[in-house]
Amino acid sequence: MRTIKILWTDDEVEALKPHIFFLKEKGYEIDTCSNGNDTIDLVRQNRYDLIFLDENMPGLSGIETLRLIREVRTDIPVVMITKSEEEDLMETAIGAEIADYLIKPVKPKQVLLAIKKILDQRRLITEKTTTDYRQEFSVISNMISAAATFNDWTELYKKIVFWETELEKSTDSGMDEILKTQENEANNSFSKFMMSNYLNWLKPETTNKPILSPALFAKKIFPNVKEHRPLFFILIDNMRFDQWKTISNELSGLYRVIEEDVYYSILPTATQFGRNSIFAGLMPNQIAETMPQFWVNDDEEEGKNNFEEKLFNSQLIHKGLKYKWSYHKIFNSADGKKVNDKVRSMLENDINILVFNFVDMLSHARTDVGVIRDMANDERAYRSLTRSWFIHSSLFELLKTLASHQVKVVFSTDHGTIRVQNPIKIIGDRKTSSNLRYKMGRNLDYDPKKVFELINPEKAMLPKTNISSRYIFALNKDFLVYQNNYNHFAGYYKDTFQHGGISMQEVMLPVALIEPA
Repeated sequence: MRTIKILWTDDEVEALKPHIFFLKEKGYEIDTCSNGNDTIDLVRQNRYDLIFLDENMPGLSGIETLRLIREVRTDIPVVMITKSEEEDLMETAIGAEIADYLIKPVKPKQVLLAIKKILDQRRLITEKTTTDYRQEFSVISNMISAAATFNDWTELYKKIVFWETELEKSTDSGMDEILKTQENEANNSFSKFMMSNYLNWLKPETTNKPILSPALFAKKIFPNVKEHRPLFFILIDNMRFDQWKTISNELSGLYRVIEEDVYYSILPTATQFGRNSIFAGLMPNQIAETMPQFWVNDDEEEGKNNFEEKLFNSQLIHKGLKYKWSYHKIFNSADGKKVNDKVRSMLENDINILVFNFVDMLSHARTDVGVIRDMANDERAYRSLTRSWFIHSSLFELLKTLASHQVKVVFSTDHGTIRVQNPIKIIGDRKTSSNLRYKMGRNLDYDPKKVFELINPEKAMLPKTNISSRYIFALNKDFLVYQNNYNHFAGYYKDTFQHGGISMQEVMLPVALIEPA
């Protein structure tokens, strides 16, 4: 194992010989320095794991030296040591992102504790996380085998997402791979569960079923509308449950989660179907039959989600609800700023609907743009990019403003996405839909054992463009590729994030009610 290398800078370094000897006996390699300028030179020349830095030195002070260190190395942890207990000095040091702060005189064991706390923290976290997950491994395996209801699957998926985010703290990649194997096993079983139960959930007489897309407003938004209290409904297009958990972590201290639930997307798990159904409160074929002017077929070029306001208005009329409401779709920061400038007037409404398209655009960019593809090369990186967007977004600024007005917010999405791995060969004609996770057409040729096929789309309450049209859906991490230039497209789309098919990530979606803390 590599020896930990530490630099200790203090203008009275001779007085530290007992501390240096103590640390060397513990196996650490220690360099010493008496001033800031030499410290910067040493940092340029060596790869230190940790720096102890005296705050009060002649010439460059500790704070000034720290700033120069950061210009050379942004990642190296620095422990500031000082005789002063003044609060403003501590705040300045902490603001400069120090790892720890010690007050002179320091004892050798106090220094050793600081080293272990900083350098061994990741190892200790890894050991605890790994031990905890090993204990949970058999629990998750048993849950996969026993899952028989949508509630069972909801609890299982939440547990898998929990461990996905927990294992991010660990450096043991082996545990992460084991969890991915369990997640893959779970998705295979979930696909079978969906194929066996989905059509039954669509029957009006079925009572034991999850909340589906058309019921989202009725079940989760309308019940939270209170007189003289505005409610904001924020729909982030294409947001998975794990991405929601990443966002909710950033809201800690600003909001508290009152209720966090999962609803199920209808099939296909795509914006055109899921989001139109949410706003209309109807299944796709009901929209196409009763409001054909607001439904655009798969094979048409026109935008598929241009009528959400009109669909929502029709839902209100159908339910006899007379709310004062607004609708806004946000594609970029300029759109977000315009919305934030209207907050005061929006507080006069009963419901304010905001649709944010960033995560969906990130998903498509992840497929088409090389640099984004490299940045979001797995689920962990995908969550990280979502977090980075959120904390710098107009949405986060809006939520800060709403918190000051004690406004409740409902967060949700229209469908999720999954990183696809396995190409499945199909044959279709020019009229076949282009989505990689589902296909709709009349001349489809495929292996029926590898997909969920709907020969009669009307049973799934889906519209069709031809009397012989059918739908097929990819399962787990499969994606559908035409036989023409098969190898090229199979390689190009592998490891991209896609939606439209059947997986826990696409189907089981977050819906959360939050209020200011």
